[in-house]
Amino acid sequence: MQEPLKAPLEECAREVLDVVPLVMREIRKQLRKHSARVLSVPQFRTLLFVNRHKGASLSDVAEHIGLTLPSMSTLIDGLVTRNFVVRRTHQDDRRRMTLTLTERGETTLRSAREGTQAYLTERLSRFSGTERGTVVKGMRILKQVFLEEVA
Repeated sequence: MQEPLKAPLEECAREVLDVVPLVMREIRKQLRKHSARVLSVPQFRTLLFVNRHKGASLSDVAEHIGLTLPSMSTLIDGLVTRNFVVRRTHQDDRRRMTLTLTERGETTLRSAREGTQAYLTERLSRFSGTERGTVVKGMRILKQVFLEEVA
């Protein structure tokens, strides 16, 4: 039985730092390709966040995207105007607004994701089943580690 692959902690961190930006560059390129006429990358990321966090506030989205509140407000205004997002008053706090995707926003998000996922599927098809399993396992481990930071 083969012993699991082991790596020094510093090498692991270095690989994440080297590889994640390369992957994100390709994802951004594909998102622009599949939604360039409809969404910017920050708009796509905003729709994705609002979809995952139903009823998110403007502050929640701004913190995630890395924009100031005024800049995020402008971005949300554009998404509301284009009928991708609905802004509602929070049921328990009238000073707080919640954000929800519209049906059009969900459809647009799904289309952009599907196009990008198809591209990634094609790129990853050169891997063997074992290699793909290793990538999936690694991504799940990273997701778990970085979701802990959010919680």
